[in-house]
Amino acid sequence: MKGRVVLLDRIGDRAAAAMMVDGVLEELVVDPDTDAPLPGAIYRAVADRPMKGQGGIFVKLPGGSGFLRQVSGIAPGQRLLVQVTGPTEEGKATPVTARLLFKSRFAIITPEAPGLNISRRIRDEEARADLAALATAGMAGADPRLGLILRSACAEAEPEAVAEDIAAMRGLAEAMLADLDGGPELLLDAPGAHDLAWRDWLDPAPDEVVTEDGCFADHGVHEAIDALLAAEVALPGGGHMVIEPTRALVAVDVNTGPDTSPAAALKANVAAARDLPRQLRLRGLGGQVVIDFAPVPKRDRTILDQVIKAAFKAEGEANLAGWTSLGLYEMTRRRDRLALRGLLA
Repeated sequence: MKGRVVLLDRIGDRAAAAMMVDGVLEELVVDPDTDAPLPGAIYRAVADRPMKGQGGIFVKLPGGSGFLRQVSGIAPGQRLLVQVTGPTEEGKATPVTARLLFKSRFAIITPEAPGLNISRRIRDEEARADLAALATAGMAGADPRLGLILRSACAEAEPEAVAEDIAAMRGLAEAMLADLDGGPELLLDAPGAHDLAWRDWLDPAPDEVVTEDGCFADHGVHEAIDALLAAEVALPGGGHMVIEPTRALVAVDVNTGPDTSPAAALKANVAAARDLPRQLRLRGLGGQVVIDFAPVPKRDRTILDQVIKAAFKAEGEANLAGWTSLGLYEMTRRRDRLALRGLLA
């Protein structure tokens, strides 16, 4: 099916959301069958012991511990609010940050980052002026530590809906910031799959939102998930890449397949580079990624570098380290969700 389609369904007894763009799965979220801290959740934590040489400190969470990086001036025993930034890996502390975000469909409240900001994607000057007025009114008298970002979805929203979101997020943030008494406690749960889809996937507006039970089967989502659970990914022209996570890193191997033409390797590598961000995102893979591209002359690496940079430009925290002396390509990507294979095991 052509177009952008958001689908809300279930996998087993768990809520799930998917986004298909021109028949290709672009986003997938499944509620986990676990009580582990999830990205976006906010906790009252208690500072524990610092990790010398690592620029961070452990904090006590309900039933476990978190690791807070790049901190100063936090003493053991101090209460503070933290937000989970990524999934908890087995045997490791939950990654957290003290830079909180209270996010809704239209508004983001940013404690300790004051100021009123409007998404740069909104370029109409009249619309920006109207939104600036809403922001000023909505944050009048607010805690001076709070900032506000109005998201790009505001461009097509009713002013009343934007004002309601600002008020709701401001009230939530002010209540949370005042709730520092007591031991480690979950204060705000992470959004579920359906809530996250409604919050983050409706800009740009989809061509269709489907909420009927069984819609995954009707739109090929189950087949797309099965493909993600396989190591081998078919590429145009008969080539393929193999994505294999190990304990230390994610290994990617690109092969040309039966094509023996002079341009076969570059074609396979370009196709793999373009699809790799989507594959890693949907599979929930990150950390160190090492890619063994099909052999190409060094002069073609410049072309491949440009393709890789363009492909990962919208991926947020991806660090493209480049080529090694052995001809491998290294990069890192922040894990922002649970690994799909473990989630559906």
